[in-house]
Amino acid sequence: MANLTPELEKWRVKILKIAEGYGLDMFETIFELITYDQINQFASYGGFPVRYPHWRFGMEYEQLSKSYEYGLSKIYEMVVNTDPCYAYLMEGNRMVDQKLVMAHVYGHCDFFKNNQWFAPTNRKMMDAMANHATRIRRYTDRYGVDTVEDFIDKVLSLENLIDRYSPYIKKKTEKERQDEARGSEVSLLRVNRDYMDEYINPPEFVASQKQRLEDDAKRSAKFPSEPQRDILAFLMHYAPLKNWQQDIIAIIRDEAYYFAPQGMTKIMNEGWASYWHSKMMTRDILNDSEVIDFADAHSGTMAMSPGGFNPYKIGIELFRDIEERWNKGRFGKQWNECDDIHEKARWDLNLGQGREKIFEVRRNYNDVTFIDEFLTEEFCVQNKMFVYKFNRRTGQYEVDTKDFKAIKRQLLFQLTNFGQPIIQVEDANFENRGELLLTHLWEGVDMQPDYMRETLKNVAAIWGRPVNLATVQDEQPMVFRCESNGELSEHKVGEVQQGPPSETSSDES
Repeated sequence: MANLTPELEKWRVKILKIAEGYGLDMFETIFELITYDQINQFASYGGFPVRYPHWRFGMEYEQLSKSYEYGLSKIYEMVVNTDPCYAYLMEGNRMVDQKLVMAHVYGHCDFFKNNQWFAPTNRKMMDAMANHATRIRRYTDRYGVDTVEDFIDKVLSLENLIDRYSPYIKKKTEKERQDEARGSEVSLLRVNRDYMDEYINPPEFVASQKQRLEDDAKRSAKFPSEPQRDILAFLMHYAPLKNWQQDIIAIIRDEAYYFAPQGMTKIMNEGWASYWHSKMMTRDILNDSEVIDFADAHSGTMAMSPGGFNPYKIGIELFRDIEERWNKGRFGKQWNECDDIHEKARWDLNLGQGREKIFEVRRNYNDVTFIDEFLTEEFCVQNKMFVYKFNRRTGQYEVDTKDFKAIKRQLLFQLTNFGQPIIQVEDANFENRGELLLTHLWEGVDMQPDYMRETLKNVAAIWGRPVNLATVQDEQPMVFRCESNGELSEHKVGEVQQGPPSETSSDES
């Protein structure tokens, strides 16, 4: 198997059998033994050996290399969601670390294969990435490094402006489109005798039906007819771009959709892999001489800090909590309606459904639904989950609230759309001037002005005409306008925008 040493290969086979014995189901997993320099290079490319040329990857490589050389960080495991899965082990790691990584990787691979949010992803992305690199290098040779890289810079600043849920939405069939077309006709009641027509379908009714169709036609005349969250796709199809520019947007958009499920399931994915490496290592793999080293490595991964958030820790503890609750029957109507804390403390119906339940959760949930359904007040208290705030006077993080609803609300808010603002295309011919109108779905948090302005400049540069953004700043509805040359202006909703100064003047005083 790849270039593993005989001892590593022996343990790989053994750990694979252990994982399968627990019910894990993985794609074939290929382990590669590489140097620290190679693992930093692959990590800077998002886990892939080859990506398109861009300075961003070099910057990330330099940061990872310096962090490793100065002892600030170390990459223990890296696995790629493909079929087969590729995983990397670093030369020089202790054998206990290599065993832990292999057990952890098999947990990830089971999650990649079976979690429904990964179902639409391209399992041959290793080949796709290499093809992307070839195409962009071809454009670089043809149009110049600076021209292509400048355009990539603009598109990369917009790579989060996609509709992460669109791959899971069922597209309309031809029959459904035909049914909609038939529904666009005037709906009159059927009449068998002509002389009854004016009574069955009075003029007022016919007029109302025609008005409805006219209103529908006016709404459909707006472009786009419905708001579009996939701004990258909209720009790719409708902005005045050259073919090579459209292709670069398609490449970056394709890669953004590939990585999206990993962001949508970070807590669950890391929690699931940590749950299984912990169980396999402590029950089936470790020998007595490795226990301390494993405990040290595992506890470092699970460390929590005030003001921080560790997906490994929250994920593994929540899976353990779910397993215990379903084993003891601590769920359902009877459990929820019990008010006796002493009875709840002794509650154990011996249902033994925990293992089955966590596999079901692994298959069907993402982080938002996972936290929303299974995060309980008892879990927050037990794991000391609080909302922290930074005290500038003392320079330390302090507990802001221990209220369960506030904790859960803030956590869900951070996870929804990765905590990023939701932007959509509202109108591509705003005020009949060919300008783009974007709207921000404001949920109580203002956008950061510097990020907003730079993003607007890049959208305007690609669109080729002014771009407007409707949002809320300091509880005041605002519209920000960016010219195609990057010049910015803003006004409150309801204010009259000042037009250009008049060309005529008067000397009268």
